[in-house]
Amino acid sequence: MRFPPSFLDEVRARLPVSEVVGRRIKLRKHGREFIGLSPFNQEKTPSFTVNDQKGFYHDFSSGKHGDIFTFVMETEGLSFPEAVERLAGVAGVPIPKVSKEAEAHEERRKTLYDVLELAAKFFETHLASNAGTRARDYLASRDIKSVTQREFRLGYAPAGRFALKEHLGAHGIPVADMVAAGLLVAGDDIPVPYDRFRDRIIIPIQDQRGRVIAFGGRALGHDVQPKYLNSPETSVFHKGSVVFNFHRARQAAHDDGSVVAVEGYMDALAIYQAGLRSVVATMGTSFTEEQIATLWRLSPEPVVCFDADRAGIAAAHRSIDRILPELKVGRAFRFAFVRGEKDPDDLIREKGLDSFKQVLQGSLPLLDVLWEREVAASRVDTPGEQVKLEQRLYALVGTIKDPIVQRSYKNSCRLQLASLFWKVERARRGQVKAPPSAELANIGKTGRRLGIQKILLGLLVHFPEFIEEKSDAITNLHFEPRLEQFRYALYDLLIMYKEVSVQLIYDKLTQDFYDVLDDVHGGATKDKQRGHRLLQRFPILKIDPPHEFISRCIDHFVRILLLERMAEEIDGMVSGADQNPAEWHESSEGLLRLVQHFQEQQELVNMEDVQLAEEAKETKRVALGPAEYGVMAPEGV
Repeated sequence: MRFPPSFLDEVRARLPVSEVVGRRIKLRKHGREFIGLSPFNQEKTPSFTVNDQKGFYHDFSSGKHGDIFTFVMETEGLSFPEAVERLAGVAGVPIPKVSKEAEAHEERRKTLYDVLELAAKFFETHLASNAGTRARDYLASRDIKSVTQREFRLGYAPAGRFALKEHLGAHGIPVADMVAAGLLVAGDDIPVPYDRFRDRIIIPIQDQRGRVIAFGGRALGHDVQPKYLNSPETSVFHKGSVVFNFHRARQAAHDDGSVVAVEGYMDALAIYQAGLRSVVATMGTSFTEEQIATLWRLSPEPVVCFDADRAGIAAAHRSIDRILPELKVGRAFRFAFVRGEKDPDDLIREKGLDSFKQVLQGSLPLLDVLWEREVAASRVDTPGEQVKLEQRLYALVGTIKDPIVQRSYKNSCRLQLASLFWKVERARRGQVKAPPSAELANIGKTGRRLGIQKILLGLLVHFPEFIEEKSDAITNLHFEPRLEQFRYALYDLLIMYKEVSVQLIYDKLTQDFYDVLDDVHGGATKDKQRGHRLLQRFPILKIDPPHEFISRCIDHFVRILLLERMAEEIDGMVSGADQNPAEWHESSEGLLRLVQHFQEQQELVNMEDVQLAEEAKETKRVALGPAEYGVMAPEGV
């Protein structure tokens, strides 16, 4: 409803801010202003100020600021029209008249409220009568106490087809109004309208002011469907904009700073009765934009509680898609699941309210539930499937309208994707058999990285021309310390002598490096030729392969070592991101791209592994001839 600015100004003029605020907190004069303890935060030193001349309040502890309407909305959970109506009544300012059509519609609505109130009293009376014995027994079996029944105005609809209709008719209510209120079933194919609710426990559905606007009926017969029947949509009841028990939960939710939303009336009744008053129910409907906004009026982060069965999890997943677009800074949702095929009502009856509160304490942020849903429905064992998951998550997060929240969710998704993809990659690398290069490079028990480092240095000794040719690539590698010093010594020889040979290396290296030289290459002995250790690690040299093949093998080993180094870096980054995700938001995209780049490079190395192994076999076959190759083949390439 729109209000003329002049009307709002008149209400403000008649009600000083200090008067409105002073009804809720104690204020004392402080210069030209008033000061008091914040109604929004617990504090010992007053930080809440009120200035009547400027017409506003300001809370330094929370940063909240506004006028009399804002204050009532913030402290009482009212909508703007409700706050205006409340304060206009206090100020004695009549609400402005609207158009005749709107007035007629409003009068019609008031008539329906009266009809629904008469119906509620009718149902309450019958619950207390002899006819309501079975209904009372059912409520007793669900441990719904009499005081709760009265507070929620529970009732019983008699089994007759016309009991309510005749009762309302006796009070002069036209049938058309009964139909408009959703109390009768009517239609062109129904000659005589009849009661919608029959032989059911009745739960009144009330609006934010506590007015009855509809009913929910729980069947008493085991074979009656549906088990729960709601009033149809009417001019006063729009299911998608109503949450059950809002008007009772409002103050408790603002006092507690939280609210719990459950699926059904009985769950809400049981939780409320057990002592947790900040509880509402969604009546089984999917979340709507209006319901989301309504829940945020109760708490900035409502907890939605579902059963942990398939239906409950599916309901949570549907809710996520509805909530995502509406997320805002300071406005979120959490999800709790009652395990063991129980609903909150069962859990509280069996184990008490504390057990249910433990479920709420274990609630998950919306993003965690979204992540679990998407990962559970995805394959992530290949880079292609990983990209599909990434694109699907980004598409969902892209529905968030608030750019700041959207960016935050994307950053979190990138971190989680990077961590997941890296764990998958590490597991895959641990499961696959040794690549063909493990046959090409016979590294034994040395370890892949150290073994390849020794082969690379041995090849530089055996083919000194590669010292300069491969210098740029090899300079980027990190060798084991003693091997690193040996590599420097080889490059020093190149600088000193311009041209290096195997003999020069053996003659001119200082004695400090002879142990390493013997380890990576192998000096001549009485029984073994020079280079015997390299030949053992890289046996293809025994048949004198082409120079170009050796060059490609060196490049391949360099790429393997670079990948090993990249893997170490990613390990550290992923570990750091898992421990301190907030610090990694800015670089989350870089981390994900690095993981994906590693996977791409790993695939290329694997392909190169296969190619080099096949070429080695062919080179050996040509060099040795079919007969001799067949004898030697079992030794490996």
